[in-house]
Amino acid sequence: MTATTTTKVLSLGTGENASKFTLADSELLVERVADKKWPKARVLLRNVLWASLENGSFELSALAKKKRTSPLRLLHVTGPVPDEDNAAVAAFADALMAAAYPALPRQRRLKVFVNPKSGPGKAVGLYRRVIEPVFRAARCDVDLTLTSYSKQAQEIVETLPLDRYDAVVVMSGDGLIHEVFNGFAAHAEPTKAFRIPVSPIPSGSGNALAINLLGLEDARDISVAAVNAIKGRPMPIDLFSMTQGGKRYISFMSQSLGLIADLDLGTEHLRFMGGQRFIVGFIYGVIRHRACPIKVSVKLVNTDKRKMLQDMNAARAQAETTYNALSTSTTPPTSLDEAVAESESTALPPLKYSETDSEGWVTFDRPLDYLFAGKGPYVSSDVLQFPVSLPTDGLIDVTLQERTTRVAMFKAIDGSQRGDHFWMPTQHYFKAHAYRVEPSTSKGWLSIDGEAYPLEPYQVEVHQSLGTLLSMYGSYQLDFDYPPDKP
Repeated sequence: MTATTTTKVLSLGTGENASKFTLADSELLVERVADKKWPKARVLLRNVLWASLENGSFELSALAKKKRTSPLRLLHVTGPVPDEDNAAVAAFADALMAAAYPALPRQRRLKVFVNPKSGPGKAVGLYRRVIEPVFRAARCDVDLTLTSYSKQAQEIVETLPLDRYDAVVVMSGDGLIHEVFNGFAAHAEPTKAFRIPVSPIPSGSGNALAINLLGLEDARDISVAAVNAIKGRPMPIDLFSMTQGGKRYISFMSQSLGLIADLDLGTEHLRFMGGQRFIVGFIYGVIRHRACPIKVSVKLVNTDKRKMLQDMNAARAQAETTYNALSTSTTPPTSLDEAVAESESTALPPLKYSETDSEGWVTFDRPLDYLFAGKGPYVSSDVLQFPVSLPTDGLIDVTLQERTTRVAMFKAIDGSQRGDHFWMPTQHYFKAHAYRVEPSTSKGWLSIDGEAYPLEPYQVEVHQSLGTLLSMYGSYQLDFDYPPDKP
């Protein structure tokens, strides 16, 4: 083994069996003469899963790309180490693990839920073939449940031993995440339960939460989502209480009525299409052009779209600065169960607003095509619905699409992935503490996190930083700015 002051280099074997490992500031270069198909691999340090000297053998597990555009693949390297090199190899492995897990706990204990019926129905096969080997390579302690009926995950989470797990991993669409958060709410110690981070692995139709945490590109590669479960840091998020008919539910993503609820819940039979089913549903809904007969009242905070964008950019920059500092920290990691133990309150936060509150509330009574409210920029890979949403601003983003022409709605499709509809004069965008809805009819859909609820009066309010996710960035991942004609 040889080393320099700026890099660490480990050389093992000779001739055709020679391997060389070069540890630099941000990556590991793996060179293997004998591997004709993959002789050189560049590995980002975040994708190094494990390195150790065990029983006289050097072992390395990592994720890497053969080509820039290819998905991540597992790379396993193992080889014998001469006795005289044991100390040097052990030192290299320790240095590599320290660089790959900066102030991060290793070998996380994961409660994993996989929904076999999510999206196109391929989740179990993808888990066995892609995700399970990654967790195994990182030496994670995995407790797996393949869900077999609705609300099973919620039932399990309601009695989850909080000191047993470091995170809950959900391989499904967004519906199963809704179950997990409502399971936390029904736990004997709900506030402590909400400190257990949730980490999504996308296998549904919308996969909004995974896209918001990983970004559009990385969310297409489920191996990246597995890395997030292994190495993400706890990121607080706001959650919502939705009250209806004297009952209280937790929502983490969105609530919708009108056209948006129709294209979501009305296209369940098109799940085999994946995310494209939402586009089909949107086109069909615009052609039908039905009104959304509701009365909406909003506990208003801000209506200035430009200020919202400025606030989002500032908050995101601050969060990423904080996370970047953590990624170079040498401070010993705090285990996630210690963070859970530090949570003092054991009850759900009380509701602040009654259904009769009126002070500071504004009523919107213009005809609507739809209401869409929530947290998190993307609601699917094709729609950037809440581009100025922030994880912990204590507010909910409420969009009310005023009745407009079919032509205008079809034009909105073209720029939906960029969030162009945010700037439409007929799309009213509010930051709010709470809102309530009074439907004029009971016929239609109410979608809460993609799940069907009765179309009856309901109210939503925000609980700041109640929930926890795992994130490698500390902010939502998106690109959004003023359009060219709005400098």
